[in-house]
Amino acid sequence: MSAPDTGDRPPGAVADISSQSSLATALTPVLTVAVSLLGLCLLWGLAAHAWPSRAFPGPGQVWQVLLAEAANGDLFYHLGATLGRVAAAYVVAMVVGSVIGVLLGSHRSADRFFAPWLVLFLNIPALVVIVLAYIWFGLNEAAAIGAVAVNKIPNVVVTMREGARAIDPSYAEMAAVYRFGLLDRVRHVLLPQLQPYLAAASRSGIALIWKIVLVVELLGRSNGVGFQIYLYFQLFDVAAILAYTLAFVAVMLVIELLLVQPVERHATRWRRRPA
Repeated sequence: MSAPDTGDRPPGAVADISSQSSLATALTPVLTVAVSLLGLCLLWGLAAHAWPSRAFPGPGQVWQVLLAEAANGDLFYHLGATLGRVAAAYVVAMVVGSVIGVLLGSHRSADRFFAPWLVLFLNIPALVVIVLAYIWFGLNEAAAIGAVAVNKIPNVVVTMREGARAIDPSYAEMAAVYRFGLLDRVRHVLLPQLQPYLAAASRSGIALIWKIVLVVELLGRSNGVGFQIYLYFQLFDVAAILAYTLAFVAVMLVIELLLVQPVERHATRWRRRPA
């Protein structure tokens, strides 16, 4: 394929065209998402207009509740409480699950011994873990965060175990030849090979953890989005339920777009991109 003909354009004009093309490429996904969400809101509004009911408020009603909750500060307070629990449970689950998963993937005998344990914890319902944590440790933050982390750790272990099994031993041999220290082995040998598995565990972890956090808050906390949803459920206020739900989903989408995806692109910058 031949390079684009720049003709007699000066270098500055070529650079401007290139920058405009890059900007358009970067904005296209954002505009696509915006148009898609706008279409969804339009469809929602038409459905709410065709079936007027308190149980099915339109986007305008939900938006008014959202603004009111934001104005009095309740929205940001409860969002902050939930995000704090999500972050704490995520860190605990990723660290503990990654360590256990790598150890099991690296030692066959340990993997065979602990495989039944892993299957057991994978199949225990999240609700059971939450209830038992509150009974055993009380209605406190440690029990809430621990229950969420325990529900996610087995999934991280399974993913990271597969990553450890796929590690190329030749890189470890090279590290031994060059006498890499422990930190260099982890940074230059282990993490680059585990990165796809870490990304998969991380992405699925965030999606699962925040949903379990809402259940934890509904059952035993006095703040957070889950607590507010339970409160407005008792009042049969569907507009407020949707307002808090959509607000938290929007926050998680922002985290995905501005934090998770850029970090993932930076971590995989050394890989060849498809043409």
